[in-house]
Amino acid sequence: MGEPAGERLEEVVAALEAVLGPLSEEPTPLSGGITNHNFRARFGDQDVVLRVAGRDTDLLGIDRDAERSATAAAAGLGIAPPVVAYIREHGCLVTRFVPGSPVDAEELREPACLAAVARALRRFHDEGPDLPTTFDVPAIARAYLATARGRGGTIPGGAREAVAVADRIKAVLRGPEHEPVACHDDLLPANFIRDGDAVWIVDWEYAGMGDRYFDLGNLSVNNGFEEADDARLLDAYWGEPPTPRRLAALRLMRAMSDVREALWGVVQGAVSELDFDFAGYADDHLRRLRATTADPRFEDWLRDAATA
Repeated sequence: MGEPAGERLEEVVAALEAVLGPLSEEPTPLSGGITNHNFRARFGDQDVVLRVAGRDTDLLGIDRDAERSATAAAAGLGIAPPVVAYIREHGCLVTRFVPGSPVDAEELREPACLAAVARALRRFHDEGPDLPTTFDVPAIARAYLATARGRGGTIPGGAREAVAVADRIKAVLRGPEHEPVACHDDLLPANFIRDGDAVWIVDWEYAGMGDRYFDLGNLSVNNGFEEADDARLLDAYWGEPPTPRRLAALRLMRAMSDVREALWGVVQGAVSELDFDFAGYADDHLRRLRATTADPRFEDWLRDAATA
């Protein structure tokens, strides 16, 4: 049990054996993560997924206590696998392994699956805990840029303009529907697992108190939703046909998601030890953000979203 997680994995396993019993199946790396090291393992008769935090993940705005609280709350609501153990000093969260496979973007856009995910998010937003961290994209974006500069990272063209876009969007999103609630904040396709008729939402490490529309926009843009899909998402989420204001808020939050993803790529390029093209990731999201802000409807969305 050496690299990629290094000697820390042995320390984590030893700590977990004291809680869960002896290791009965060696940790096997799971693919797909670009922040942490993820493994499937068995302790006694428990089949689990354990995540060993990557280097300096606190610089990404991740609060491991918030992750644990969010995951446990989501599990209590029946939308996430149960938490089995949490080793705070090692940044290791252990959840029950659930059989199944990732839900791809096309599946997520299917009406039944989309409605199930919308209802799950609404329930978490309405019933989730008060988390000990705030998810505020403009503040996060500025912190990412400052960290990247401090670590000698490359700042691509358009990064500072992206922060300004985030400020413009935040300024128009006001009112009760934008009050902070517990959010997931990282709704990539790989973070949904289909287990029969159930769809689990996993990887709550970016969870924090934020705008529920960020989750909706993040889900939409990360899974290639068309405007008709967005309308169905809002209908299922709110239980009524979407208004122009709600549609505009969602479309703007798609852009806000690209701001976060782009600058996340910038800071990861400066701090991460994982083998991944973070610069390319950042550039892809900056290009998509520029396309969105160049859309003639962008100013209309700002206006409509600000309408009480």
